[in-house]
Amino acid sequence: MKKCNIFLDSSVLIAGVLSETGATHVLLMLGESEDLLLTVSEMVIIESERAIALKSPRNIPVLRNAIVASNLTIVRDPSAREVEANLYLINDPNDVPILLAAMRSKVDYLATHNRKHFLDDPKVTERSGLQIGTPGDALAWLRENI
Repeated sequence: MKKCNIFLDSSVLIAGVLSETGATHVLLMLGESEDLLLTVSEMVIIESERAIALKSPRNIPVLRNAIVASNLTIVRDPSAREVEANLYLINDPNDVPILLAAMRSKVDYLATHNRKHFLDDPKVTERSGLQIGTPGDALAWLRENI
């Protein structure tokens, strides 16, 4: 049986590192147990390290450990040309590389806490062809599809 693959954006990765409870932490634990495939892009790693360094520098080692322990697959970022050609996908141009990386990875689901640009805009799901939701939504989706 094929394992489900969920793309985590930086908001989700950060939440999973900073909290030992909640849906995000469960996703990381499922990745660690290899019951679930988790994917991130290079940009997600960079954004996560930058944000944690600013907000909670003592947690940088926790982030790095979570990246390894959760068996994250790290995919390359899209090129500037690819981003430019796909600006129509989402209202915030800064989110285009994340969305493209998830699309190119052919993941089953994109988990995010970004309500404004991803969750509250149904056109993003329509244009990308991805299932998009919060980590809690992703867990509910997993229960229905496993």
